[in-house]
Amino acid sequence: MIALDDGLPAPLGAHFDGRGVNFALFSAHATAVDLCLFDPTGRHQTDVIRLPRRTDDIWHGYLAGMLPGQLYGYRVHGPWDPGQGHRFNPHKLSLDPYARELQGRVRWHDAVYAYRRGLHRDDLIDRRDSATMVPKGVVTAPDAPVSEDPPLRRPLVDSVIYEAHVRAFTQTHPGVPLPWRGTYAALGHPAIVEHLLRLGVTAIELLPIQAFVDDRFLVERGLSNFWGYSPLNYFSPEPRYLGPAGIPGLKAAIRQLHAAGIEVLIDVVYNHTCEADRTGPSLSFRGIDNAAYYKLRPDDRRETLDFTGCGNTLDVAHPRVMQMVLDSLRHWVEAYRVDGFRFDLASSLARAPHDFSPRAAALQAMLQDPVLSRVKLIAEPWDLGMGGYQLGGFPIGWSDWNDQFRDATRGFWRGDDGQLPRLTQGLTGSREIFAPSGRGPGASVNFITSHDGYTLADVVSYEHKHNEANGEGNRDGHGHNVSCNYGVEGPTDDPAILALRARQKRNLLATIVLAQGVPMLLMGDERSRSQGGNNNAYCQDNATSWVDWEDDGGDPALSDFLRNLLALRHDHRALRRRRFLTGEAVTQAGLKDVHWLSPCGQEMDAAAWADGSRRAFGMQVGNDAPDGKRLLFLANAAPDPVAFHLARVIGGPWTPLFDTSVPDGRPRGHEPVRIGGTVTMPARALLVFSRHMARPGKSARA
Repeated sequence: MIALDDGLPAPLGAHFDGRGVNFALFSAHATAVDLCLFDPTGRHQTDVIRLPRRTDDIWHGYLAGMLPGQLYGYRVHGPWDPGQGHRFNPHKLSLDPYARELQGRVRWHDAVYAYRRGLHRDDLIDRRDSATMVPKGVVTAPDAPVSEDPPLRRPLVDSVIYEAHVRAFTQTHPGVPLPWRGTYAALGHPAIVEHLLRLGVTAIELLPIQAFVDDRFLVERGLSNFWGYSPLNYFSPEPRYLGPAGIPGLKAAIRQLHAAGIEVLIDVVYNHTCEADRTGPSLSFRGIDNAAYYKLRPDDRRETLDFTGCGNTLDVAHPRVMQMVLDSLRHWVEAYRVDGFRFDLASSLARAPHDFSPRAAALQAMLQDPVLSRVKLIAEPWDLGMGGYQLGGFPIGWSDWNDQFRDATRGFWRGDDGQLPRLTQGLTGSREIFAPSGRGPGASVNFITSHDGYTLADVVSYEHKHNEANGEGNRDGHGHNVSCNYGVEGPTDDPAILALRARQKRNLLATIVLAQGVPMLLMGDERSRSQGGNNNAYCQDNATSWVDWEDDGGDPALSDFLRNLLALRHDHRALRRRRFLTGEAVTQAGLKDVHWLSPCGQEMDAAAWADGSRRAFGMQVGNDAPDGKRLLFLANAAPDPVAFHLARVIGGPWTPLFDTSVPDGRPRGHEPVRIGGTVTMPARALLVFSRHMARPGKSARA
C-alpha cells in the first residue's frame, strides 16, 4: 500500500530508500506540482498526486511503499504568460530533469508543444495531453557501491585521446557479437579494447551519451540526430545504446576499459537543450520553469537568448540550474566512474549573466568541487554569441580544444604562405595562448580532425563540402576547411595522387602526435575513413558515419604508422613536457631547450621568420626533466626535396627515428648523421632524429 507524506526537499529527483520514494522538483514560479504515475508500458496514467510541500522553491513528497521501476512525470501548474517568460501548461507532461533512467521516446505531434502550434500563435495555450508522446522517468534503485581500483588519473600531457561515437565505432566490427554492436557494452568488448591498446590510445572520448532527442525536422526527413547534441536529460544514459545489457552494460564497459588502462571521457552539452526557441516543444525544462532554466532576452522575455545556434541557452548562472549541472557531472563520475568531460560550446557556461568571464561561478565551482576537481575538464572554448571565442580564456584546471593548431597544421602542409610561425607556436604547446592564464602545455588539446568537420582522409581528398544527404541544400557545415584534393575532387585511381594523399595524412598525424600538448584523434582516421566529403554528418546514422572495419581506405599501412608514431611519443619524455619551451639556454655550452633551424645550417633569425614562403624548418628540443635525450624534427612542406645542413650548435650525431615518407614511418636507413652533417629532406615529409647527450666529463663522438 502506498501512503503520501511530506518528504524532504533534498536530494532532488526520485530516490528510493528501501521503504518508499522521495520526489523533489525545483520550480521557482510554479503554483502547484502534480506527480503523475504510469503503468509499465508508459501509455496509461494510473495516478495523479499533488506534491504536498514547497521548501525554498523545491516541491516534494514521499510515497511509502513505492518500489524502483515505477514510471513517472510531472504536470506543473503556474502562469501562462509568455511575455514574462512563463510557459506553464499542466496538459503537458514534463520529464524530471533528475531522472536517472528513461523509458520511451518523443513521438512528434503538435500536442507536445505548449502553445497552439497549428495556429502559429505561441501566446495561445494548447490543452491537448502530451503524456503518451513523451518519455517517462524511471524510479531506480540506489547505485550499488563501486568496488574497483582507484581512478587512473593519468596526467593530460601523457594522454592520447580518441574521439568516438558509441554506435558508429562499433556497429560493423566483425569481432563484436551482433546483439552488442552499436551499444555501450560493445565498448568493453576485447576486440574494441585491443584495437585501442594496439594503437596506443589512453583515453576514449565519447560523443554525447546523455539522453537526447531526434529533432522533428530530422525525423520528418527520415534522419536522426546521430551525434546527440540535442540533450533532453543530463542524468540518464541515452536509451538507444542500451542493448540487451542495459545500464549495467555501460558500467561494465567502463570497468573493462579502465582495467586496460584506458580512461573514459564523455562529451556533455550544458549549453542548450532540445526544447529550442520559444516555438519549440515542451518536454521538460520549459514546462517546469522556462524563466529559470533558460536565458531570456531582458527586453522581451518571450524570446530566449541564443548563444548556441540551437534556439536557446541554458542559464547555468542560475543557482539551481548550476546545481543541476554539478549534480549530474558528479553522478557520472560517482555512478559510472567516468574520468572527465569535454564541454560543448563551453563559453556559454561562463556567461554571467551575458558576457564570458573565466571567474564565472560554474567554472569556479567545478574546480573547487571535491569530485569534479579531480577529473579532466576540457572546453570547446567558444560559442556563437558576441565575445564567445575564448581559446586560452579558461582558468587553471581546464584544457581547451585548440582549433588554431588544426588550421595552422592543415595550412602548412597544404603549402599556404605565412603558416610557419603559427605551426611552430602549436608545436611548442601554444605558449602565447595558454601561458597568460597560468596554464602549461597540457592546456592545449591538439587535433586535426574531430566529429565536426572532415575526416583525415577527406582533408586530403576534398576542397568543397558535400553535405547534400543532410537535406539542407548543402548549406549546412563550415565552408572553411583548409583542405586540398591534390588534383581530383574525391575518389581517384591515380597512383600519384593517392601516394601524395597518403603522405599528407601521415604528415598531419605526425604533427599532432609530436607537438607539445595533448593529441586528440578521430575514430577511424587510422583506417582512412571517409565521409564522402560530408563535413557535418550529424544526422547520418549509416555507412557515411560508421567505421568500416573491412575497408582500410586503400591505405593499409596507416594504422601501423599511427601505432609506431604513438609508441615514439610514449618513449620520449621530450614530447610530453610539463613546462613550456622558452628558447633559453639549458647547458653551460649554450644549448637551448629549443633551437629553430634553417636549411642553411643556421638558427632561424628574424628574416627567416618573416619569410612567408618558407616551407622547411628544423626544431631541436629537449625534455623538462633532463635524462640526456634530445630530439630533432626536420619538416619540408615543399613539393621538392631540400638539402638540410645541421647547425653545429645542436651537436650530434643524430640517429634516425621516424620518417613520414615511409608508409609505416620506420626509417629506411639507420646511419647517424654527424655533427654539422647534411640531410636530404624528401618532398612533403617530416623526419625525426634522436641524440643522447654526453654525460659530464665525456665527449660526443663526431
